[in-house]
Amino acid sequence: YYPRFGFTPASGFGITLHVDVPGDALMAMPLAGEVPAGALAFAPEFGV
Repeated sequence: YYPRFGFTPASGFGITLHVDVPGDALMAMPLAGEVPAGALAFAPEFGV
């Protein structure tokens, strides 16, 4: 659904999750300038 709006897999930008998810489950789209890279983490309240 999201690729039609310009989103692509976040892994292509060096963005990861600390949980194992399919590669196309985490999408990103640069808005301007450099795209920050790194690992995303859920708040403790999510219990993930």
